[in-house]
Amino acid sequence: MNMHLALGKAGEQLAADWLEKMGYTLYARNFRWGKTEIDIVATRAEWLHIIEVKTRRSDKWGPPELQVDKKKMSVMQRAAAVLLNQTHRKWVQYDIVTITWKKGETPLIELIEDVS
Repeated sequence: MNMHLALGKAGEQLAADWLEKMGYTLYARNFRWGKTEIDIVATRAEWLHIIEVKTRRSDKWGPPELQVDKKKMSVMQRAAAVLLNQTHRKWVQYDIVTITWKKGETPLIELIEDVS
């Protein structure tokens, strides 16, 4: 596995663990529906959370959340209809977990909520 993919996979695991500590219940990781892939699907209270995880080694090219563009948001929104039905939730929220994981440092994890 190349370093980029390994970093992404490690970031998703870190995000999943962190979200559980923050009171989220994980419903699915790497949820696939057609060509759509959602990093993390979680629930908290009555809400369904569709979560994109972005992990970077530095902020040289800007903050990680800048990588979530309109196309990715559209993908997340299409998957939400299926997931709302599966989870029997009424409300959905789109979130981004950003991880800046500089070499030799503790990863910085941030949750950006309700990015629709």
